[in-house]
Amino acid sequence: MKALRVVLFLFAMLAVHACGEQNTEYVQKAANPAFLHRSFAAVTDRIVHDIFSPPVASRIYAYSSIAAFEALIPSDSTLVSLAGQLNGLSPGPKPEVGKTYCFPLASVKALLKVGRALIFSESELDTYHDQIMTEFRATGIPEDVFDRSVAFGESVADHILKWADQDTYKQSRSFPKYSISSDPSTWKPTPPAYMDAVEPHWNKIRTLAIDSAGQFKPAPPLPFSTSPSSDFFKEAKEVHVVGRELSDEQRTIAAFWDCNPFVMNVRGHVMFATKKISPGGHWMNITRVACEQSKADMATSAEAYVRVAISLFDAFISCWDEKYRSRLIRPETYINQYIDKDWIPLLQTPPFPEYSSGHSTISGSASVALAGLFGEKFAFTDSTEVQYGMTVRSFSSFAHAAEEASISRLYGGIHYRRATEQGLISGRTIGEFIRNRVQTRKRPA
Repeated sequence: MKALRVVLFLFAMLAVHACGEQNTEYVQKAANPAFLHRSFAAVTDRIVHDIFSPPVASRIYAYSSIAAFEALIPSDSTLVSLAGQLNGLSPGPKPEVGKTYCFPLASVKALLKVGRALIFSESELDTYHDQIMTEFRATGIPEDVFDRSVAFGESVADHILKWADQDTYKQSRSFPKYSISSDPSTWKPTPPAYMDAVEPHWNKIRTLAIDSAGQFKPAPPLPFSTSPSSDFFKEAKEVHVVGRELSDEQRTIAAFWDCNPFVMNVRGHVMFATKKISPGGHWMNITRVACEQSKADMATSAEAYVRVAISLFDAFISCWDEKYRSRLIRPETYINQYIDKDWIPLLQTPPFPEYSSGHSTISGSASVALAGLFGEKFAFTDSTEVQYGMTVRSFSSFAHAAEEASISRLYGGIHYRRATEQGLISGRTIGEFIRNRVQTRKRPA
């Protein structure tokens, strides 16, 4: 009898050990950061498909990444909630004490639910959602843990969506369109589509970390003038000359950082659109590249996405505040009127005022966010544009990439040099402010 009890005890111990190994195995499999990277890529695909403007795309990235981060926090004791740090964000739901969860699953669920609520092509994202949920199940997550984790992710997503509804975005959909002014210094629609100005009221959207849209105003643009001796004319002339003498490398740089989500192509009497990734989407993909190269775990990856997304969101609001304050004429319009009526920029001019450069601003802020996590001298190869027919480009640092993104706007003929330089300065200032103000990890004692 005693021998039988010993055998049963040993059998029970082996059974517990086997369950422990199985439990550890599914936890490790479910915590694969590839689940997160692929889910952000799926949201990006929908953003490109639905042709969201760069500012609106940044809003989708911001709320999706915040949801993903908040749902993952209970899995890592060093992570800090953004509640109370971001404007208007209150503490969200908490997991039940004593219950087992798979928080990586909850994180992806929260990301996809928020992303789905903010895009148009829900059915396509639903297809991806079902696929990724099946893959999570295949890791061996117990059914009760799976259901509980999904429910927690949904509750976090609901909390974030309720907060997002209060940022004035929905109200801004009915705000009046931009009124074109007869003032010769101001922006006018540009060919070939002559589209309306994009998001003229974006400065009314609630910021996340900065205090207000006008907190980090760039230095003003040069005074408008049509005199050939004026600084403004000389600045426009530089765009004209550079555009006519572009090297192959400069053309490649301009194309690589074009990131125009809706390019209208004209072939004779036929017009058709080409869809591409937005500037913010490009930097979110650079975030993936950095995470994968550094072998970042799920928590660090979620932290990277959320810090970059917050920086992008606030940088767009700040930049758009300046765009519709200065309302400056684009180089294409000015050059055609006062320098060369037949000149055409290499890139298609985006439909909003010139100053300052949006790509420069958001590249500055995103590069600071990434450098804060991966280091100032983090070298990487950016493959973002490969799917759009271009090759990879390598950079010695995030700052290097931001500087190239900035100057690309001059090469493309869509910005004056001052807009690129001041935009980059503003973006970096915003990035530094957010890096210092927003805490995502507990600081060492």
